[in-house]
Amino acid sequence: MHQAVANPVPPADQVSFSGDRPVFRKLVTRGALLELVTFGFYRFWLATDIRRHLWSHTSVGGDPAEYTGRAKELLIGFLIAMAILVPVYLVYFLIGLEAEMMQAFASIPLVAFFYLFTEFARYRARRYRLTRTLWRGLRFSMGGSGWSYSWRSGLWGLLVIVSLGLALPWRQAALERFKMRHTAYGSLQGRFDGTGGDLFKRAWGLWLAALLAVVTVFAIPIIAPPASRSDIMLPLILIVLFTLLSPFVYAAFKAIEWRWWVLGLRFGDVRFESRLAADELNGCYWKVIGWSFLFLILFVLWCIGAFLLVSPLIATGETNQQRILTASQHPAMLVIFVIGYLLAAVAFSAVVRIYLNRDVWRLVAQSTVVHNLAAAADVAGQGEAVGAVGEGLADGLDVAGF
Repeated sequence: MHQAVANPVPPADQVSFSGDRPVFRKLVTRGALLELVTFGFYRFWLATDIRRHLWSHTSVGGDPAEYTGRAKELLIGFLIAMAILVPVYLVYFLIGLEAEMMQAFASIPLVAFFYLFTEFARYRARRYRLTRTLWRGLRFSMGGSGWSYSWRSGLWGLLVIVSLGLALPWRQAALERFKMRHTAYGSLQGRFDGTGGDLFKRAWGLWLAALLAVVTVFAIPIIAPPASRSDIMLPLILIVLFTLLSPFVYAAFKAIEWRWWVLGLRFGDVRFESRLAADELNGCYWKVIGWSFLFLILFVLWCIGAFLLVSPLIATGETNQQRILTASQHPAMLVIFVIGYLLAAVAFSAVVRIYLNRDVWRLVAQSTVVHNLAAAADVAGQGEAVGAVGEGLADGLDVAGF
């Protein structure tokens, strides 16, 4: 009598990232400097180069992805977006000239409009990036209505505010289900199986800790107003502790959210799993904070040096306060200040792209495994590339991503 043999479970495929840090650092440093001399217009070419670098060095089952977007498409999309956004800003400006009270009233629908428009732009930008992404020669595709996604996001956003953030997990799950329901890899339909309850169970402790910290910091001065300077120390200490702990809390939440999101992704029978740890993200955020403080210190020293250079050009006989005011208004001081500010901005943008774009991408990719990848072997191509207007809107609203 022959004993039945169970079908062996196929081994999972590891996602790998092979990008070289010095190459990426050179790419973003050069790109940031070119952004500076081109008044920001080089960012379309820089964003394209960054995506090509990240996509081409990320492999699933040994096959790298490919990004086929072009900087010219982003530039055209941005110009179209400006043609849409500038009249809105102009109308608001004219209302402000007409009456201050009308401007205050108009700010409410303006904020609501820009929130919904931003969510619409995010959706369309994701659609653009997906249709410019190929793997094994097949294109990803995405349909659905950006406005339908936008009003869903708006209603969920109101619920999150009313619930003091408690509804955030269900918002994330609902929006991800909507996006993945309209996403496909070739003929392989995407879906999202993650639930808000699962994310809440993973992150409720962080939500409670953050809520208690915020309530404590803001409630103490209201409940017990400080009677003297010594009484102010406790709220200040709590604020400092809250500030120091917030990167750890945020890194822990992002790690939980990444694992939950990757685990919920599906393309047909292909599923994913992430083993990302919170302490792996801590370093990325703290490095950005550390570099930011260093740039701030260097910028302050730069300004002090500028003042020492300019002060001999100021007439003697003035008080110290008058000399400082006169120096701050001197053309040479303003030129040196602007140069220092721009250099600090260039350095900061490079640091953010290295640690929060490249390093986070690498950590998420290398912690992800793919199950049943063989189900993606015989997939027919479908879908077509869409225009870059959504990406241009996202860039114009400063919400573009990768």
